[in-house]
Amino acid sequence: MSCLSSAAWTSVQITAAEPPANAQIVHSGAACNVNDDNISERIYTIKEGYTLVLQCIVKGHPRPQVRWTKTAGSASDKFQETSIYNETLRIEGIQRVQGGRYYCKADNGVGVAAIKSIRVDVQYLDTPVLTVHQTISDVRGSYYQEKTVFLRCTVNSNPPARFIWKRGNILIEQSKDNGVDIYEPLYTQGETKVLKLKNLRPKDFADYTCQVSVRNVCNIEDKSVTFRLTNATTPPMIRLSVNDTVVVVDPGQDVLLNCEIMAGFPAPTVTWSRYPGPLPLSAQVRGPMLFLRAVTPADAGFYNCSAVNNVGNPARKNVNLIVRTMTNLTFQITPDSNKDSETIQMGRDLKLSCHVDATPQDKVNYSWYKNSAPVFNSESLIILRSDPDMAPGTSSLEIIDMKFRDLATYSCMANFPGSRVPELRVDVNISQNGVSPPVLSVPPGGQVVSVQEGGNTELVCLVVDGKPRPPVLWSRAEKDLLMPGGRSVTETPDGRLRMRNVSRDMMGVYRCQTAPYNGLNIKRREAQVQLNVQYPPILDPVFQDLRSRNYQMVTLRCAVLRSNPPRLTDIRWFRNGEFIRIPMPDLKETPELQFKLEPRNNGSYECRVSNSIGMSTCTFNVSTKPYNAEFYFDTPNPVRIQKGNNYSYNLQWTQRDPEATDPIIGFWLIVRKNKQNVLLKQIDLRGKEPEKGVLMSHTISDLKIPLAYEVRLAPITTYCTGDYISRTIQYSEPYTYPRPSDHVCGFEDERICGFSQDRSDVFDWTRQNHLTQNPKRSANTGPETDRSGTKEGYYMYIEASRPRVQGDKARLLSPLFNVTSVRGPKGSGRVPYCVSFYYHMKGKHIGTLNVLLRVRSIASHTTVDSEVWTKSGHQGPDWKRALFDVSPSGPFQIVFEGIRGPSFEGDIAIDDVSITIGKCKQENTVASAVLIGGSHSLPLASWLNFGLSCILALLYR
Repeated sequence: MSCLSSAAWTSVQITAAEPPANAQIVHSGAACNVNDDNISERIYTIKEGYTLVLQCIVKGHPRPQVRWTKTAGSASDKFQETSIYNETLRIEGIQRVQGGRYYCKADNGVGVAAIKSIRVDVQYLDTPVLTVHQTISDVRGSYYQEKTVFLRCTVNSNPPARFIWKRGNILIEQSKDNGVDIYEPLYTQGETKVLKLKNLRPKDFADYTCQVSVRNVCNIEDKSVTFRLTNATTPPMIRLSVNDTVVVVDPGQDVLLNCEIMAGFPAPTVTWSRYPGPLPLSAQVRGPMLFLRAVTPADAGFYNCSAVNNVGNPARKNVNLIVRTMTNLTFQITPDSNKDSETIQMGRDLKLSCHVDATPQDKVNYSWYKNSAPVFNSESLIILRSDPDMAPGTSSLEIIDMKFRDLATYSCMANFPGSRVPELRVDVNISQNGVSPPVLSVPPGGQVVSVQEGGNTELVCLVVDGKPRPPVLWSRAEKDLLMPGGRSVTETPDGRLRMRNVSRDMMGVYRCQTAPYNGLNIKRREAQVQLNVQYPPILDPVFQDLRSRNYQMVTLRCAVLRSNPPRLTDIRWFRNGEFIRIPMPDLKETPELQFKLEPRNNGSYECRVSNSIGMSTCTFNVSTKPYNAEFYFDTPNPVRIQKGNNYSYNLQWTQRDPEATDPIIGFWLIVRKNKQNVLLKQIDLRGKEPEKGVLMSHTISDLKIPLAYEVRLAPITTYCTGDYISRTIQYSEPYTYPRPSDHVCGFEDERICGFSQDRSDVFDWTRQNHLTQNPKRSANTGPETDRSGTKEGYYMYIEASRPRVQGDKARLLSPLFNVTSVRGPKGSGRVPYCVSFYYHMKGKHIGTLNVLLRVRSIASHTTVDSEVWTKSGHQGPDWKRALFDVSPSGPFQIVFEGIRGPSFEGDIAIDDVSITIGKCKQENTVASAVLIGGSHSLPLASWLNFGLSCILALLYR
């Protein structure tokens, strides 16, 4: 921290802070049109695939946080995940599903949030689809037949499309042809028009074209589809090379499916698809044939062959491909269930069951063996191919009234007859000593398992007795909780549940149970194990920035939220890394440190709290330094033009919580460009102490046009200086449309005074200055600097190098000016305007620079261009001035049209453009300049504050 020294003082203005207000949505993307509907909601029309750019401009301080949302979700690319917190919403390649109502909500915690909406209308036109349907009906008792053809044309579009039918190149009009009907059917998806050909005539066999149009909105061209109708036109028919709808194959086998076309004209197109999922990566489609090499179980599914020729309905055939699989053969031993027995007893019944997980399950064949000899049905041995009391696909062997001769080794074998899938076999030894109920036990000391968070451990639940010994199943005792792997049940063959990287959410009770398979099918044995996850204390706050006045009492508290084990072992306080010697605190109380804050004991304080597992820390930054100031970014028209190519900037800010520390008596202000030309000022606040939420202002003068500067600001108290905050201030054209102004547009900021590129030309004008020039550019053409001669000054130019060719045009459009808001001289019906600009046309290949007057008709919304100035060929190495009068009859734009000459040495540039009300004056001064700035689709108040105009909104109201 630094102490205050004597310095020169300057004044500061203080005004009130603002809640968010005047929210406006402006666009800089590829809009086709922006209108207001009858409820004053703005409608943004854009072509599908273009880039949507919406900016939410809002005033308020502290600077509001802007959140974009959409009616059907959030304004992200998918609209379902999260909202977008940014002043600008940008969607590349917008799709039709992304249209809708968008909201920007700005909130800064002061007053009521500001909300603004705009409706985005995505416009598109798909290629139409034309299908043909035929009907044949008997007329007058089957004396003859009438054949009627329906041509159905369907398209998806926005706005609704207009349909035109043609036979050959001749327009079909229903009123002039009794043999046709044109109508719109009910209950159809998309937009549909039907052309009905009644009782086909010879002339009806022809080429039919369905042309759809959205009347060139967003420059969307018309689209069409043509179909040739002949007496051979028929719908498709197909058949598959396999007779059954289900095909069962072994893994590794090749599969060939042929979709043979039996009929159809025009020739149908055959496609193959699969459900679920796409075709396998290994699938090969060769015309109507589908070849699957070495299939795997993942290739199974329903395969669909479709044949389409747009006549009638598509022909479809399906086949279910099943790949044989067989895994996990298990057995069960069920004692006499009628006697509630859990052991094998002579004279009672016994059931052996066998189940395998297989596909297809119903095609599995089970074989039973006794001491390796096949078992056949008898009075004492009954084979159930599908046991109704067990899971589907389970085979059982029932031993009736068990005798000593029935004690043996029984085998169950599962296979697919005639398949190459290996058979599976399981053996069960049935003897008086070979079968006994299991005993499940948790080892001593294993009922509670403690582990540090992040460590590895295992829960143990052993089958200590019983034959055969079944696997152990683990699950969570707490309802609805899943196992660490995400499943509800985990099987362990040895009863040991191994857990890695244990976290505190795994803590709880785990249940272990004997499985009902691979052992006796009796009541399950179960036990429980408690998992105790230990972790260091969880403290609050983790970090706190605390500011206070000198010689005030400060209390630091470090609360223990949770700890496992809960008993604390140590509490220690540190300042700047050094131990603070204080009496040992009570480990059962909240750790607390109280002291008087002085200049010598500012710094970082730590409270280190430990238990037997580890240590956690609360950190406090304790300081008498004032909080940072906060810049205000919504100052209206901060730039003012001064003499000598200079400008001033009105800098505004607020002071965060000024009463938290010693009184703030001033601010250090540093202004510099490229870390040079340091200008140090101290702003006097004597008698005007900052208040919370109060806006302060200071005008920085003598800044050079068009340079940008870095500004750093720090508050000052009697004892020290706070931290600096930094921002960049930039020169921008001061917009004041449509009132007269003496300003000339020099294209010094990226908004280029509201000019825009014409989307119907071949290429664009480029904004450039000496510092951004391509070092490999053509040396004998184009200006070195802007018209003022400064390296930082910008201008607009056309680049004549490749890929440009002779005759390519680039047009730069001014904002739209509403002449109805300005009155002409008395007795005159039109207002004269003076257009003034500088041009640079150096080079032996210079083409032509034209200036056009584009006038818009309010009634028809059409535009008419007329040439008002032109110049061609080399005009010398210097900037030259042009000025002329125009008297438009309605709302107008000035268009600068650059035309590329015969070769690359033909760069043309313009600079310092102005349009003034009144006729041109020959002297160098420019009077009554009309601002050229902003977007011509924004409200007037928004343009006055942010450089955006409202001309379109005024025109269409």
